[in-house]
Amino acid sequence: MVGLTKAEVTHMQISRIEKEIRDTPYHKGTEHHIGKLRARLARLRDTFNAPAGKTGGGGGYAVKKQGNATVVLVGPPSAGKSTLLNALTNAESKVAPYAFTTVSVIPGMMKYNEAYIQILDVPGLIEGAEEGKGRGREVMSVVRGADILIIMTDPTRLAALPRITEALERNGIRVNKVPPLVRVEKKLKGGITVKTNLHQTLDRETIKDVAAEIGVRNAEITIQEKLTMDTLIDAFSRSLVYVPALYVVNKADQARNLDTISSNYLAISAERGLGLDELRQKIWDVLGFVTVYLIKPGDNPNHEDPMVTKKGSSLQDLAMQIGQDFADTHSGAKIWGESAKFAGQEVSLRTKVAEGMMVRFIS
Repeated sequence: MVGLTKAEVTHMQISRIEKEIRDTPYHKGTEHHIGKLRARLARLRDTFNAPAGKTGGGGGYAVKKQGNATVVLVGPPSAGKSTLLNALTNAESKVAPYAFTTVSVIPGMMKYNEAYIQILDVPGLIEGAEEGKGRGREVMSVVRGADILIIMTDPTRLAALPRITEALERNGIRVNKVPPLVRVEKKLKGGITVKTNLHQTLDRETIKDVAAEIGVRNAEITIQEKLTMDTLIDAFSRSLVYVPALYVVNKADQARNLDTISSNYLAISAERGLGLDELRQKIWDVLGFVTVYLIKPGDNPNHEDPMVTKKGSSLQDLAMQIGQDFADTHSGAKIWGESAKFAGQEVSLRTKVAEGMMVRFIS
């Protein structure tokens, strides 16, 4: 292995374990062994999936997050990502009908429903991207910081959508999934104990050995859902990120099977502007945003000072968005709108925000 980089050595180790897993028939008798192999694989991937920017190089990929959220466009070369970016934002990303036009990250800003949403166009992902081909590892490092992904292709390459999703999964990016309901409380000693009120198909020794293989030696593990081997390993992995995604087929106006495409994916034409209003709304919905309106002392309720926040946020969270000093000096609020029982209802800061709520913070 002389002359190989650390990343190349790690990838070779990953490939060997993947082969052993493929070559081992899966049944109850091999479940324990395969579980340990997959845990070892996850530990190696934790190392391999470290953001590329932390190891130097990768110029042009350190993009400062701005606005209320960040969307990353992911797809194969020449899928129309640059055209879509220009259609949604004020960016000026070079457009050409050949591969590898985009050689660095191009940011743009989309304003929708009072939110400023940053959209990033990254180089197209090709086969082997997770191994570093086609700037793949740099692209993955940008993807890991997204609030939402738009995974897109064109009608002639629909197979790119599951291929890219699988590549993201191998790189520790869980698409449209949520973290397992597993709490790991590490201890200084005492080994591993497993607590759960649910019947698990995985036996406790397998759970303990998988945890140990991935580096957990002393801990209390509390499991609150039925686990598969995949979700068990995910529960222990340190490098995973969970990102929602929309699947988009661009150039849909050129498709012969448009009805089939539209029933499975969001069909658009960035060049002709078709489907973009629906795409904007879906981005807003997936991000879970609401717009509230701040009312200054002495002013009548109005819609002049909008503020975007997340569904489920409290008024305390909203005050913290304004600033720590502001939150420290206000203890309640008056609200107007459909969520208020009556106009100017006085509420605690534990109250949840709602779309269109008008809020005046009070001391």
